[in-house]
Amino acid sequence: MQEYTTPGSVEIAPDKNLTTALWEHEQKNGSKAILSRRQGSGPFVDMSYAEMAQQVRRIAAGFMALGLGDGDRICLFSPTRYEFTLFDYAIWAAGCATVTIYDSSSADQVDWIVSNSGAKAIVCATDDLKKVFLEQAGERGTCEHVISLEAGGMDELVAKGSEISDDDVLARAKSVGHDGLATLVYTSGTTGRPKGCELTVGNFVWTAAQSEVVTAEVINSQSSTLMFLPLAHIFARVAQVVSIERGSKIAFSTGVPQLMEELQMVRPTWMFSVPRVFEKIFNSAKQKADADGKGKVFDLATKVAVNYSTEEQAGKVSLPTKIAHSVFDRLVYTKLRDIFGGQNKYAISGGAPLGERLGHFYNGVGITVIEGYGLTETTAVSTASSPDSIRVGTVGRPIPGSTIRIADDGEVLIRGGHIMRGYWLNPEATSESIDSDGWFHSGDIGTLADGYLRITGRKKEIIVTAGGKNVAPAVLEDLMRAHPLISQAMVIGDNQPFIATLITIDPDEFPRWASANGKSGSVADHVDDPELKAAVQEAIDIANKAVSKAESIRTFRILPNDFSIEGGELTPTLKVKRRIVADNYGTTIEEIYTK
Repeated sequence: MQEYTTPGSVEIAPDKNLTTALWEHEQKNGSKAILSRRQGSGPFVDMSYAEMAQQVRRIAAGFMALGLGDGDRICLFSPTRYEFTLFDYAIWAAGCATVTIYDSSSADQVDWIVSNSGAKAIVCATDDLKKVFLEQAGERGTCEHVISLEAGGMDELVAKGSEISDDDVLARAKSVGHDGLATLVYTSGTTGRPKGCELTVGNFVWTAAQSEVVTAEVINSQSSTLMFLPLAHIFARVAQVVSIERGSKIAFSTGVPQLMEELQMVRPTWMFSVPRVFEKIFNSAKQKADADGKGKVFDLATKVAVNYSTEEQAGKVSLPTKIAHSVFDRLVYTKLRDIFGGQNKYAISGGAPLGERLGHFYNGVGITVIEGYGLTETTAVSTASSPDSIRVGTVGRPIPGSTIRIADDGEVLIRGGHIMRGYWLNPEATSESIDSDGWFHSGDIGTLADGYLRITGRKKEIIVTAGGKNVAPAVLEDLMRAHPLISQAMVIGDNQPFIATLITIDPDEFPRWASANGKSGSVADHVDDPELKAAVQEAIDIANKAVSKAESIRTFRILPNDFSIEGGELTPTLKVKRRIVADNYGTTIEEIYTK
């Protein structure tokens, strides 16, 4: 058994909560720009601490006027935009808890989250999202207040709170203690139904304080970032809180299609993302180089960047590498840094492994990559690198005051002030994840060396895409297997850019389908048959309706043979042995993601 505790944890004052820093900055740095939003296709417009604090108080007053408080849950159904942050802080100021919902969520998912959380209000960014909510959840009538920002909901809410003073709001905000519920964030479970992670005010404040120690050089009053990741994800929420506490300005992107343009407009000093974005930027640069006839130069520059970072980490960069690196810095690396706005020195990567090659590449071109590791259940951050302690291929050491232990079976166990209180209304799942000694069982497999954690695999069946999206295979597989033609379906996509599935055809049903469609021969003769693929696609389309777009199946392959106990692909209870299937059909899986 391996174990490592990072010393030096920051003590948290008993009266500090999630809005404390906002009020303090309002008094000391009221004119400092802290948020920045783009108006249509025009420039970004800054919002000061004083302006933010005043808007937060007025929105909070509106919630108080509705009779909300004392841990009441309020759903935020919105993409990333500055209003999300205002409402998040207003919900906390009113003594309520934020329940985040991805704007890509299906009506079924929204229905589950709203009803399971017992939310009394929901804030929808657009009328279209309001319609998604009303499609199923609205029929229950348990959510008393539905607010559409697009329809002027913010102004209406502020008007409702006009009789409540700022002093009343501040009194409510300051009364919120560490034990209060800050947020419910729903994460996919193996049963298919998302589980609500209860993160307390204490969890959030403690995690932010420890993270600030690690990221002080990156996130500070002189820095800025462009927020484009979903704020419904805990990773972005923690980055939001740390930024506002530290005074690092947050500019809100209008969407990924505008990301390249807005990086040039904002010129951030740091950015944070999931590995998929870093992969796409690298691939785009490579494709452009190839199209311009400079592919060989780019490939050589990539090799030199990787070598430079690798040698630097080993303690000594050779003279030939230094010379080559200096040449390519002028020819190639400067242009790559310009993609990020030209001032970006740091990139924080989380949600999934970045991979050593890309880690070394970005470090080699002059953008220091800081990798971290955590789960929703650990308030996003459990381990993190700092600029002066990077080991590419690892996810850093535990944040101060927390402990990582590697169990005898290789599972990563975590303990510290960032561990959730439990799963909402699910004590059984809570007891399965957090043992009597307070260790959270992550479901990930890893190793420790000098306190640096390396994730080597996943114990759970939950898939994490390259974009950091958690996907529960069971809900998709169960729906696909309901189709008479489909015997088995195995969803794949761990660390990949999209979700796919391997399909086997029911050997008893296939002869009937073949006869009805004028076919002859075996399944193996028809794995690429357009009509058979169309029939399978119908089942996939049905399954995809139960999940968000990011979780949906993009493509599939029909396998020539069904899984069997005899073939070692099924257990005696007919459960698919995923690793065996992945090994047996490794070539097929590789083709899915390379062609």
